[in-house]
Amino acid sequence: MASQASLLLQKQLKDLCKHPVDGFSAGLVDESNIFEWSVTIIGPPDTLYEGGFFNAIMSFPHNYPNSPPTVKFTSEIWHPNGIPFVFSISYLPLYDARISSIFMHIAVYTDGRVCISILHPPGDDPNGYELASERWMPVHTVESIVLSIISMLSSPNDESPANVEAAKEWRERRDEFRRKVSRCVRRSQEML
Repeated sequence: MASQASLLLQKQLKDLCKHPVDGFSAGLVDESNIFEWSVTIIGPPDTLYEGGFFNAIMSFPHNYPNSPPTVKFTSEIWHPNGIPFVFSISYLPLYDARISSIFMHIAVYTDGRVCISILHPPGDDPNGYELASERWMPVHTVESIVLSIISMLSSPNDESPANVEAAKEWRERRDEFRRKVSRCVRRSQEML
């Protein structure tokens, strides 16, 4: 008998296949495991990341949607809100009318794991940095998670950088910044 989590994930995958969302694609890493997805984020148009293909793995717990998935990027990227060659963003409010929610506090660790408020366990933040309403809620979907990450590519936040060197280049040496981003985009295309 299939669990509630596997049934919900099958439905979300079927919905994404039936109604693809601009900006990313998703599928299973292994057809026999509904709990591990491969996601490819397409660099947003009119950004330096346009044309890039940035890969991640989403791993879902067996009690999903009561607990959040984890997201780990496997592609390199240069961004003010990222550890060198890894996604990250800090304290950038994002709003998308399609998902009617505000996402804040996004970061990625050096091993590629995404740290975003909506992926933190539900309830009060023991450190007091996030409101309970910013943390995981069972209404979040693969789509809402990935769309919030895509938004940061369009809006670098150099006021609170995780990658100080990239933020400094973004502000002071834009040509060098563009060169490094172009290299990441080119490498992502070579991985296809």
